Amino acid sequence: MRHADRWVVVVPVKPSARAKSRLAVDGVDRSGLARAIALDTLAAVSACELVVQVVVVTDDAALAREAAVIPALRFVPEGESRGLDAAVATGMAAVDPNGRLPRAALLGDLPALRPADLAEALRAAGSVDRVVVADAEGTGSTLVTARAGAAWSSSFGDDSLARHVAAGCEPLGIRDASTLRRDVDTADQLAAAVRLGVGPRTAALLASVPGR
Repeated sequence: MRHADRWVVVVPVKPSARAKSRLAVDGVDRSGLARAIALDTLAAVSACELVVQVVVVTDDAALAREAAVIPALRFVPEGESRGLDAAVATGMAAVDPNGRLPRAALLGDLPALRPADLAEALRAAGSVDRVVVADAEGTGSTLVTARAGAAWSSSFGDDSLARHVAAGCEPLGIRDASTLRRDVDTADQLAAAVRLGVGPRTAALLASVPGR
């Protein structure tokens, strides 16, 4: 596979101390859970055959230390926190400011993500200027892409799918059960991700809680 056919994926990750404020699970430290979810997401992205580099935009030093065993990661400091889209733009500017490679931005809260599901979406996105993948609820976005030469923009956050479509992204039709669609912000969403099969770090943390 040519280098130019592989993707750069930017993943913004909030420092775990202030991440996942709505994710409350009895007996589980929220910051530790947020970090485990991010690490499992990064490991899955790194293992995807169509990804040449994963750019992690974060100021979480502990995350960077624990991610040292995951290949193909490049860490870029976020600096002043200005939101997800600013963090993504920082990552894009650091790795490919001229848009010469296919680029994607992926949320860092997909603990059940399977590399094959990401590869399926990126393969389909390669023939389209800009693509968006809806979350499992059908209102948010988990992945936004731009093929080589296409202008980059993103608008993550609540109800972001409609904004991405209005901005010219084509919704990518992928199956409802794809692990790429199951982001996690609440305990119910985490339970749904567990049913899909979360990564080893998230699974180990949840298994360490008595009664779970």
